[in-house]
Amino acid sequence: MTAKPLRILTTEIQPWRFLKERAEADLGFELEFIEMDFNSAQRTAALDPTSYDVYDQCFHNLDIVWYWRAIQPIETRRIRNWSELDEFPRVSGSQGRRGMGDVPASRLFVQHDMTLSDSPTGQISMLPTFYNFDSFAVESSDIDVDRDVTSWAALLDPKWAGRVALVDEPAIGLFDLALALSASGQMEFEDMGNMSVEEIDELVEHARALIMNGHLSPFWLRAGEPVERFLSGELKLASIWSPTIVEMKRLGLQVRQCRPIEGYRAWHGGMCLSRNLEGEALDRAYGWLNWYLDGYAGSVVARQGYYMCAPDRVRAHLSEAEWNYWYEGLPATEVLNDNAGRPAIRANQVRSGGSRLDRARHVAIWNSTMDEHNYVVRRWGELVELAASKARTSRRAS
Repeated sequence: MTAKPLRILTTEIQPWRFLKERAEADLGFELEFIEMDFNSAQRTAALDPTSYDVYDQCFHNLDIVWYWRAIQPIETRRIRNWSELDEFPRVSGSQGRRGMGDVPASRLFVQHDMTLSDSPTGQISMLPTFYNFDSFAVESSDIDVDRDVTSWAALLDPKWAGRVALVDEPAIGLFDLALALSASGQMEFEDMGNMSVEEIDELVEHARALIMNGHLSPFWLRAGEPVERFLSGELKLASIWSPTIVEMKRLGLQVRQCRPIEGYRAWHGGMCLSRNLEGEALDRAYGWLNWYLDGYAGSVVARQGYYMCAPDRVRAHLSEAEWNYWYEGLPATEVLNDNAGRPAIRANQVRSGGSRLDRARHVAIWNSTMDEHNYVVRRWGELVELAASKARTSRRAS
């Protein structure tokens, strides 16, 4: 092992604990993972590129880290499996539907003037890795979710009042609420992926009313929080990520992800190189990027419900039953384990939404960093604190 590890700034969506030992053995050098929440990771990546070597986040963060020139272009000639990546992150409007917001391809390729666009060059801003199509979870013990909960508008349905929670991430939770308000006819947006100040203010006022009348519960920040709150009966609907769904199923909770008729809120992860990397450290970073696309990491993220952009490599590391369930949307032919080897998916269960390609064709919007991002963050913070304060007051009163 080398004396100085490769430092990877990341978030909890990266299952690094299940990758670290295998990767270090294959690569021959040590890895140090620096895990932060979304906002802290983004801020650190933009303002302190000396503190990490690789930044592992999502494409909607590029408008910030690239603006601050915190990262350097990645040479595609140094990515062994570049030609094997599917078109989803590389081509705007791939799978026949572009979607609103920060479409990954729109900021993938580095141009000669150092701007980003979907025009192919030999340099990219971020190496695409895994991705997914999110909506919200519904407690399904007494309801057929696929039949009866088919729209983002369900987040605002009075019958769920007091048992609905959004994720505390302005580039994510804000769009869950926007999709719900749009689907229910309560708001219209000129460009939902890049809202005006007036639209943001109107959305915030809707949210304040939902908090004050008790419809929205406190926001959640860490992926494990919804598990506890569904188990206790506090929540019936919530913004959700796939690893949380897997954990809920492992614990025997009857939950299902909605397939909204309006489309999913999609996101695409990726990795960037710090502008300070050079020499041997840069070589090791490329080694890590190449290892990540070689299949094993893709099998680990698959068991969390994520798709890898080099799927053919992943298939060799999954059983046929795993591949068919996670990628093809077919019933599980046997019990499927999570990454810790614990039974998580029961035989005959079917993943909601269909196959990877079915879901890829059904995107409404991508997680986005809007022009008014700083304003969004401030207004969103007000909502998070209001919901938390109201919950504290309610607990004291009871």
